[in-house]
Amino acid sequence: MDRLQREKLKWKCRRGLLELDIVLERYLARHPDDHALNPLLDLPDNDLWDIVAGRSENYQPHLKDVVARLRAV
Repeated sequence: MDRLQREKLKWKCRRGLLELDIVLERYLARHPDDHALNPLLDLPDNDLWDIVAGRSENYQPHLKDVVARLRAV
């Protein structure tokens, strides 16, 4: 992943929910080149937070690994 792609990913991680901002900031610190995160970042904040918090399993099966990494943060 080049610098521009990393910056775009970082920008997409800026959210309206503080809790989500904190998790995504920590996630990017550990996985700065994880482009697999992009499909989840297209979700509305509340839907994404429900997934990260473990209250929802409403995501595509191929995102299982990235969701597990997010939940582990």
